Amino acid sequence: MQVNILEAKTDLSKLVRLLETGKEERIIIARYGKPVVKMTICHDVPLRKRIGVAKGKLIAPENLDQYNEEIAVLFGGAL
Repeated sequence: MQVNILEAKTDLSKLVRLLETGKEERIIIARYGKPVVKMTICHDVPLRKRIGVAKGKLIAPENLDQYNEEIAVLFGGAL
């Protein structure tokens, strides 16, 4: 994928996310259509996965939804 410098500045977070998730292997940043920078994932630095980090560590009680209606009324709504 190739983007211009303005797009890279505007969408840097999005571009980094594309690399982190593996949707892009590399991103080329170009000035006036000529490639000047190549962004790639740094395999020397381990990436942490944020989704599912607490999986299996928390147990929800059986009566978790017991007070849903009362809470809804307190917030001005009803179920």
